[in-house]
Amino acid sequence: MSEMSLQRRYAPSSRCFGCGPANADGLRLESMDGGGDPGELVAEWQPLPHHAAFDNVLNGGIIGALLDCHANWTAAMLLMRERGLEGPPGCVTAEYSIRLRRPTPVDQPVALRARPVSVEGDRVVVDAEMSSGGIITATCRGTFVAVGPDHPAYERW
Repeated sequence: MSEMSLQRRYAPSSRCFGCGPANADGLRLESMDGGGDPGELVAEWQPLPHHAAFDNVLNGGIIGALLDCHANWTAAMLLMRERGLEGPPGCVTAEYSIRLRRPTPVDQPVALRARPVSVEGDRVVVDAEMSSGGIITATCRGTFVAVGPDHPAYERW
């Protein structure tokens, strides 16, 4: 992916563990516009051996962090576009659940895909999935909420 990621474009100084470009010890997920379904985002990420839970199997917490960040960006970008904003609003995860469908290997890249399912005011429900070698290994559904000035995540980008 040669295009600049949404994280680098809108949040270059973010220290988020999952997607912050400024976190040298983080995962540094880079989400891009999907070009398919409206609001869809995609990403590709290469696990490293130290991300494993055991031999060649990606840790479930890492899977959760990647899906959470990718889905959160999907929600924020949808709200940005719907509201005609110059940048994405600060969104937080209200809830999410992950289904680990099969082991995710660490020796090849994983692909992430997320799409908004519904929006009601400041709340966006997003479905996301992770695949490896074309096989879906984990899925997620989450609710993400744009926050106001009284919240620490307000204008965090």
